[in-house]
Amino acid sequence: MTLVVVVLALLILLFVGLPVAFALAGLGTLMLYLKGLPLVMVAQNLHGAVDNFILLSVPLFLLMSNILLKGGVGRDLFEAVQSWVGHWPGGLGIAALASCGIFSAISGSSVATAATVATVAVPEMTARGYGRSFTLGLLAAGGTLGILIPPSIPLIVYGVITEESIGKLFLAGIGPGILLLILFGIFCIAYSRFSRAYVPSEKVDATRRRHATIRALPTAGLAVLMIGGIYTGIFTPTEASAVGAVFAFLITAFLLRSLTREGFVAAVRETVSTTIVLFLIVIGAKIFGKAVTLYQVPAQISQLFDTGAQTATGFLVIVGLILLFIGLFLESLSMLLIMMPVLFPTVLALGIDPIWFAMYFVILIEVALITPPVGLNLFVIQAVARSTLGEVVRGVLPFIGLMFLSIYLLWQFPVIVTFIPSNL
Repeated sequence: MTLVVVVLALLILLFVGLPVAFALAGLGTLMLYLKGLPLVMVAQNLHGAVDNFILLSVPLFLLMSNILLKGGVGRDLFEAVQSWVGHWPGGLGIAALASCGIFSAISGSSVATAATVATVAVPEMTARGYGRSFTLGLLAAGGTLGILIPPSIPLIVYGVITEESIGKLFLAGIGPGILLLILFGIFCIAYSRFSRAYVPSEKVDATRRRHATIRALPTAGLAVLMIGGIYTGIFTPTEASAVGAVFAFLITAFLLRSLTREGFVAAVRETVSTTIVLFLIVIGAKIFGKAVTLYQVPAQISQLFDTGAQTATGFLVIVGLILLFIGLFLESLSMLLIMMPVLFPTVLALGIDPIWFAMYFVILIEVALITPPVGLNLFVIQAVARSTLGEVVRGVLPFIGLMFLSIYLLWQFPVIVTFIPSNL
């Protein structure tokens, strides 16, 4: 009964438009008060929720991402990749996906990845006969790679909640990220073969290719520096975020000379704004998590899973359905912070690999980023392309299907996730 009341109360608060952070914190505080517990626990959780060295990486990764966005590196990346593969069947789509993959390896942000690449790719692709809806769907889906390919902010938060190695989580994200890139790329090639409006691009001459590649090398080198530094143990993920932010500033401000003073100020302002929102959600989730634990809600949910899903397969199916449902009205980080403290004990009890489950969970919340009514990537692409929401939604439907296919492949071949972290 307690479980039903808590869930209904949370849903009502969210549906009436109360921000996620305040819905979680308010409901958690009320539950503690009704339990007769001292409200000083709320103040303690306010501090404890963000008193974590690893969380320092979140604002730094966001700052790096915003600096690169304001510095216009998306155009450089896209032009460089396009110069190599643009003349292939579906080449511009593949170039857009590759640009999303490279930028994801730097930013850790889905929204920043989608916005950066879409600004350049939308006019180029539509001019070459790619359907507008297909183009918008491709870029919205490609942007979701920002929370899967390392460094990933949701994977950092997952590691904080579950106390799993951030380095192993980052390594595990490489295989699924490449898998999604391959599936999306195959679809692009198939689309170009069957689309009557598609116009192949001409092969770029060697001089232009060399110039575009040289200009994009510092940004690509930054991705190699960060990922290589983390995996070789030169620096931790948190230290990598600081290194990345500094080098992003040096590259855009002094090497490429593309970052203006106004752009830097705007990058800092947006970083502060986003960080405050994210940390408020973390604090609210911490208070709510403390309350539901004292009310033994996780135990009640575990009993439901024990009754309805006595196997790992049954558990994963139920979790998938729940995430797809709540993803309709919650954004990705909120889903992670609300669900993981409740689900993780059952994950361990059923013997499911926590690293593998992180990839399963993240791909499902990737789907939430491109499903209405609160799919953030949909709104980003809609704003960049000045299109209707329906046009973007129609375009993402095939890519949602490909994401489900990737989940099935991970399910059947878990080595896609486990091989790299097990051997490095």
